[in-house]
Amino acid sequence: MRRGRSSRSPIVFLVVIVSISCFLVLILSILRLPDASFSNDAGTAIKLKKINKVHENNERIGKFGEMMIEMLPQDLSFTMFIPSENAFERDLRLRINDSLVGEKTNDTYAILSRVLGFTVVPWKILSKSVPYGEEINCDSLSGLKLDVSKDPDEMLFVNRVRSKWVDLRKGDLVIHVMDGVIMEADFEQSVRPDDDDDDKD
Repeated sequence: MRRGRSSRSPIVFLVVIVSISCFLVLILSILRLPDASFSNDAGTAIKLKKINKVHENNERIGKFGEMMIEMLPQDLSFTMFIPSENAFERDLRLRINDSLVGEKTNDTYAILSRVLGFTVVPWKILSKSVPYGEEINCDSLSGLKLDVSKDPDEMLFVNRVRSKWVDLRKGDLVIHVMDGVIMEADFEQSVRPDDDDDDKD
């Protein structure tokens, strides 16, 4: 009996050591997995594709959109219907070169914070969650009523403004870039006199 027990204990000890070693190798390989993606061409291609996608999203969102995103808490789930750079210029007369210089900077932030209130919803709305042919009604942070629908091309319409890109992600944010500015009537009237002055000049 004693010989049986003593002959088993080295085997049990060996099995335990081999199991622990395999477990450690498995953990180390999982922890080193991101580094390993750079060691072969396929991994590098995947990593570069992700980097390019982030860069592409930043270009679509634009500088004013990035400024609006920075105004929000980064750890909350919001949906943003951000105007495109062309929409900012066309509808609000905001241009990157003009707006970020001198006194105009404060005016720009004031306008962006107002637009932010009209275009942010405090939950996630993905394009696939909007049924085609139906309308979702929700309130923005400022209380503006938003009517969200989808066309056959999977693009969203919010208060009759069509999206250019949908379902962009920035952390927990869902971002839809719109081909226009979603705003309430009073704010729209307050930005119109500048348009009329420009037309007269």
